[in-house]
Amino acid sequence: MILYDITVPISPDLPTYPGHPPVRLEPVTRIARGDPANVTRLTLTTHSGTHVDVPRHFSDSGAGVDQIDLEVFIGPARVVEVHDAREIGRRELAHLPVRGVERLLLKTGNSALWQRKGCTDDYASLTPDGARFLVDLGIRLVGIDYLSIERFDGDGEVHRLLLDAGTVILEGLDLTPVAAGDYELLCLPLNVPGGDGAPARVVLRGHGPEGSGPTFDPHTSRWPLA
Repeated sequence: MILYDITVPISPDLPTYPGHPPVRLEPVTRIARGDPANVTRLTLTTHSGTHVDVPRHFSDSGAGVDQIDLEVFIGPARVVEVHDAREIGRRELAHLPVRGVERLLLKTGNSALWQRKGCTDDYASLTPDGARFLVDLGIRLVGIDYLSIERFDGDGEVHRLLLDAGTVILEGLDLTPVAAGDYELLCLPLNVPGGDGAPARVVLRGHGPEGSGPTFDPHTSRWPLA
């Protein structure tokens, strides 16, 4: 088994959605200055980097991140590749193996955008038609590999369609090292009471090609990172 870390690093260089404040890391105490320990102040939003969107994001009466059953974030997940479409709708999804799963991650050309500075507005995104299709399939969690699942000039319809149906959104993934297929999703958002979202550390656990990479060491109980 191999663990794939699909979380983007938190740093001041992390692209942020327009209108959102950038990530800031500020030294509070430093050993080099004579302090007894190193402590850093971290400033970010609930939607910085790899994060979850929950119903509270688009509804004051919607469930906060602390009210979502953790079981939604942990379990079997499928990664599908959509490299030839900027707008991912029912037609594009219908040709992919998206049925029979509860957690779906969309790997697009967006993963390469993390190498650019600043936010890019021409990323691949889900259309309202695609969102309805996933809701009809009973998808409980859908993820994508950039800052938003909805097009840059969207009006929030995609988010509302998913969140109002109870489908949690996982944004800001880096799926570069991951091939299409079935994995176990391990996503732990920060416990923010009443939060409209939360940053999360997200990994996929799956089988690598035979003979590729390390395997589980029962003597240390450590899983290798890919």
